[in-house]
Amino acid sequence: MTPGPVTAPAVVTLTGVTERTLVLVKPDGVSRKLVGEVVSRIERKGLDLVALDLRTVDRELATQHYAEHDGKPFFEELISFITSGPVLAAVVEGPRAIAAWRQVAGGTDPVEKAAPGSIRGDLALETGSNLVHGSDAPASADREIKLWFPNL
Repeated sequence: MTPGPVTAPAVVTLTGVTERTLVLVKPDGVSRKLVGEVVSRIERKGLDLVALDLRTVDRELATQHYAEHDGKPFFEELISFITSGPVLAAVVEGPRAIAAWRQVAGGTDPVEKAAPGSIRGDLALETGSNLVHGSDAPASADREIKLWFPNL
């Protein structure tokens, strides 16, 4: 039997309001051995890890995940990159988890838009290889979590 992703039950916060987001540590982050750093920053922010899965991404999942970019000039490069090596997929939960994770991750352009102290601001140099991904809105988080963790 092949082990599946590690999952944990949903956590109720003091406010009762929780939100979930998908976090990916992309192939460049995994190959640079930054998974522990990313997980540590998630936990230090006070967010909870609900599910984790280290996997190789096939073209079908990559194409579904990046469907909004299909037809754009950079689409094939994006698909090639995300399928180039292992990816750590995680579901993160907590109050305002989407905005909180995006603050931890930093802007998509690590040099011009990512704040110092963020993952991208501290550790990335290229927009195309910017270490991590996070859902940008509740609807995309819901769609992405269902793609990456269909049994959650």
